[in-house]
Amino acid sequence: MIPASKRRMTLQRKIILEEIEKVNAHPAADEVYELVRGRLPKISLGTVYRNLEILSESGLIRKLDLGDGQWRFDGNLKDHYHVQCIRCGRIGDVFCKPCEDLEESVQEKTEFEILSHRLDFVGLCPECKRKEEQQWQD
Repeated sequence: MIPASKRRMTLQRKIILEEIEKVNAHPAADEVYELVRGRLPKISLGTVYRNLEILSESGLIRKLDLGDGQWRFDGNLKDHYHVQCIRCGRIGDVFCKPCEDLEESVQEKTEFEILSHRLDFVGLCPECKRKEEQQWQD
């Protein structure tokens, strides 16, 4: 099997990558499939899944497990955190200085060599918060 980093950039991969990079959302595979079908109507869901795996293994996109039972994909490779709404599942990016002291502290306490970390926040998005506040007022 050819390593993901050595595979050529097929038209399908290129379009999948472009569609993921265009959206600020963090789409699941089936959502990527719907986005790509606008440009490649005959593409199969299996092809999208395979190419998402190749793109993530190649380091061209990030594959995220945010605890909602689905893999999500992120085309933004800059270091950042994520925030997820506990009601609607909406995911947003949080750009702030990475918690580098945290890595050093964990490394000292565990003797692991810490290479990086992930930190995800959960809460209510503005729309769900507004809806919840309206329910309490009614």
